[in-house]
Amino acid sequence: MTLSDLPEIQITRNVRSTRLRLRVDASQIRLTAPVFCSKKQIRHFIEQSESWLIKTWQSQQEKIENIDRTLPSELRLFNLKEPVQISYQSQKNNFIFDHKNLQLWISDRHPEEYLKAFVIAYAKEQLPSYLKLVSQQCDLPFSNCNIRQPKTRWGSCSARYDIMLNSALVLFPENITRYVAIHELAHTKHFDHSPRFWTEVAKHDPEFKIHRQLLKTTPLPYWWHQI
Repeated sequence: MTLSDLPEIQITRNVRSTRLRLRVDASQIRLTAPVFCSKKQIRHFIEQSESWLIKTWQSQQEKIENIDRTLPSELRLFNLKEPVQISYQSQKNNFIFDHKNLQLWISDRHPEEYLKAFVIAYAKEQLPSYLKLVSQQCDLPFSNCNIRQPKTRWGSCSARYDIMLNSALVLFPENITRYVAIHELAHTKHFDHSPRFWTEVAKHDPEFKIHRQLLKTTPLPYWWHQI
């Protein structure tokens, strides 16, 4: 296998990036580059990374082959003590959620798609108010909260203090979701990843290093990547 056998590398220039960075997942390869990087420098970096890219891509493909593609019978969400029980059946609605009894009915027409649609809807309903709660606890105000489904980021904070959170965060334990909320709120004070920024994060989440590592190593369910 050579570079030409890999998917086309998606290149993004970022004003906050200070170095070239490659990310490989099951379906794509992304490269983030500083705005001042030339095409020649980028090409050289990719060529130098060829063996690592091929090895990592092959490893990702092997993981796909071993993924359990059984539809879940229950779903754990970040702010619920008990899991939601799931049933798949023929029905008009894509999904029906009984919050009181923690019961979710999913249409069997496209179950993976509708299961993800439910999670996105739940995230849009729950995450903004959760971010507001954490903001008040930490005394770190923000402007607006948007819930989206980016492929490579768990959250972001703009210069106007607008915070974006990834809807998949509701699938993690609450302490992981809280870490991401604190991480983005800390950017309202320090718009970088300097020692002062991490000190601010640690002040509100002393175990943030553990939570950050869990976030990096915990895979999302297969149906999240289907759409």
